[in-house]
Amino acid sequence: MKDKIFIDTNIVVYAHLKQPAEIVKWETAFALIKNNKFVMSTQVLSEYYASLLKNTVDDKIIQENIRLLIKNHEICLITIPIIQLTHQIKLKYYFSYWDSLILATALENQCTQLYSEDMQHKQIIEERLQIINPFELD
Repeated sequence: MKDKIFIDTNIVVYAHLKQPAEIVKWETAFALIKNNKFVMSTQVLSEYYASLLKNTVDDKIIQENIRLLIKNHEICLITIPIIQLTHQIKLKYYFSYWDSLILATALENQCTQLYSEDMQHKQIIEERLQIINPFELD
């Protein structure tokens, strides 16, 4: 069985914001999004929307990008059990609430990897979810 990979907002944002100072991250993130099917949550879509809007990307472009993300990736909803698990993860691992929500959503959707720039590269959560920073060279 192929690993299910959850993708955090920061990677999706890099894939859609081609900024000269971050061109290597854009190339990496764009290739990941284009060539793989990921799991992401409604939280990721909402944070993505807010981030691109903040970076003055046209609303119609953002909406089209979100439509394509929904079409090409598995989108999961935030549920009550996920929120309950979020609190447990926050207390156990000392992540922020929002990072804990990402982790809980990945765990509840049987993902084995989480691509994120914001958390510790290669850290294992609950013995079954590994955080991967795709910009780290091993």
